[in-house]
Amino acid sequence: MKDLVPAPPAIVRQEQKSIQELFHKNVLPTYSRFDLVLSRGQGSWLFDVNGRRFLDLGGGIAVCSLGHAHPEITATLTEQSQRLVHVSNLYYHEPQGRLAQALNQHLAPGKIFFCNSGAEANEGLYKLARKFGHEEGRFEILTAFDSFHGRTLGGIAATGQEKVKKGFEPMVSGFRHIPFNDLKAAREALSPSTVAILIEGIQGEGGITPATAEYLLGLRRLCDEKKMLLLMDGVQCGHFRTGRFQSFQRTLEGVMGAEGFLPDGLSMAKSLGGGFPMGAFWVNAKHTELLGPGTHGTTYGGTPLGCAVALKVLEVIERDGLARNARETGEFLQAELTRLMKRYPQLILNVRGVGFMVGFELTREIRAFAGSEKAASLQMVGRLQDAGMLVIPSGTHRIRLLPALNLSRNEAGTGIEILESVLAKLA
Repeated sequence: MKDLVPAPPAIVRQEQKSIQELFHKNVLPTYSRFDLVLSRGQGSWLFDVNGRRFLDLGGGIAVCSLGHAHPEITATLTEQSQRLVHVSNLYYHEPQGRLAQALNQHLAPGKIFFCNSGAEANEGLYKLARKFGHEEGRFEILTAFDSFHGRTLGGIAATGQEKVKKGFEPMVSGFRHIPFNDLKAAREALSPSTVAILIEGIQGEGGITPATAEYLLGLRRLCDEKKMLLLMDGVQCGHFRTGRFQSFQRTLEGVMGAEGFLPDGLSMAKSLGGGFPMGAFWVNAKHTELLGPGTHGTTYGGTPLGCAVALKVLEVIERDGLARNARETGEFLQAELTRLMKRYPQLILNVRGVGFMVGFELTREIRAFAGSEKAASLQMVGRLQDAGMLVIPSGTHRIRLLPALNLSRNEAGTGIEILESVLAKLA
């Protein structure tokens, strides 16, 4: 698996071509898809229709928290689907109440709203902020440059990257962007309309950039001083990916003065459902009365089926010590990536991240990538796919590793071997 995968036989190539033609004729081309047609998965491995095997260190972009085809998720889906799949949020059911209780216990007293995705969870936070400042006429939310908060109109307005906004102007009003990890810039950007600051604990799309402890504590003080909400987007960096339930808990471990730190609202998704579409946002107990009956809703959020799966994901993570695994195996990954950076400084510029949210940045001088219109990150991802490993590009020069939380040390080592084999050929 360390070398290029042999070309598949013609008969399976035809199956791949047929499926791709189905997409080209019938699916809107909003994604620049890679030349892969996947058919099944097992743990941290994926298989395409040609029978090729890939080590999945992208995890469906941080979604597949227990890998692929986890038998306990399969059993939960089967059992719950035989009892109750969906009822409207006009009614009560046990799985939603139990899941909300479990998530609150991992954060602090507060309340949960369930939805379908991270973008929808962030939309809930925008509405929470507007409700908070409505009587005073405050509505503006500051977010960070290089942030990513989803693809809805509100999400792209909140996102601090111009590329997601192009062609969709005018933007939803009420968002401005500030430099990340810069307290002075945050204070200077405040206006009489500012009601909240929204940040990711670790910027994912922005290149795996963690917020510093000083920044988090400073924003908390600033929001308290100016009567603003501090909101956190935990969609990609949350749910134990850093080795703690939320990234701010990991960042603030052992930091003097951080005791009792909490945001006022926090969005979740991705790993929450382990592949089943699930989103949620948590509201601090101080603000749970802001969104009352009729102010917010969803058709599919918090279904019995989705909540049962999320409860099972949570149970397996806790039972199997997967937060510790993300921390320990993540440290191994970072150490090995750093070793490769030192061995191939002409290829890797830096390594950063926490737990199983790790990234590395490519240099601008990779000869093999010169002359191509494709970004270096896409070319690197393609080379790794050819060698049998899936990772996620971030911007033009960064690569993200967001594996399943149950990735083993041996599998992580295999990933490093694959990466090293590709680097050796590029050097």
